[in-house]
Amino acid sequence: MRELNNKTVWITGASDGIGKELAIQLAQEGSKIILTARSVDKLNAVKESLSGSGHIVYPMDLLKVDLISDATAEVLSKVDSIDILVNNAGISQRSLTTETSLEVDRKIMEIDHFSKVALTKAILPHMVGRQKGMIITISSVAGKIGAPMRSAYSAAKHAIIGFMDALRAEIHGDNIKIMVVTPGSVQTNVSKNALEGDGKTHGVTDLAIANGMPVEDCVKAIIKGIKNETPELLIARGKERFAVYARRYYPSLLFKMMTKVKAT
Repeated sequence: MRELNNKTVWITGASDGIGKELAIQLAQEGSKIILTARSVDKLNAVKESLSGSGHIVYPMDLLKVDLISDATAEVLSKVDSIDILVNNAGISQRSLTTETSLEVDRKIMEIDHFSKVALTKAILPHMVGRQKGMIITISSVAGKIGAPMRSAYSAAKHAIIGFMDALRAEIHGDNIKIMVVTPGSVQTNVSKNALEGDGKTHGVTDLAIANGMPVEDCVKAIIKGIKNETPELLIARGKERFAVYARRYYPSLLFKMMTKVKAT
């Protein structure tokens, strides 16, 4: 998919962070964007900032997983086709496992895993029928390694990688590409919006995020990956990148390293 001009791209979590920047840069490539998140006002503001025309705002609360199938049918009725789905919406965590309510575990899994599964299953018949398309899922380095105060988040991000790996193998003959993105720390509001153990919003940007990769650079790497149809794209630097490889080749070393992490 080297040519993104005139491609229709549906992005969830499009009101902020990686989703918003993806919308901006893909619109500059000539793509037509379907913007989804909860806030209509934020989505309209993003739409106004996009190059080109033909962009659509479609607000949706992805926690309402049972409504995703009907919502997908409605979106498809508004466009000729969807070439790319970007499963970006998600929420992080900042709490110890022993201090995290099961309700918070469930909420994070619902948003970060099940909503992506539901939307993917809803769009697949359309793409299979056309025998083309691309499904991009934003996971995380936390989907490769488990970090303190991220147990629910890591679980959900691990789960969606496993789901997408299996799906990639199943639909290889249908000309549908699966791309999983595993970013490290990126300068977004992910930490501010994260849930604490009682369900409250964290409201603080931690040091790793503040010193992370600029979101514009992260998205440039993602778009390059889209054009190259990269199956899995690791976007991380320094210790985060090292940790992913340590988990694969030197797991005992990684586990020891993680006990010394001063997570916030």
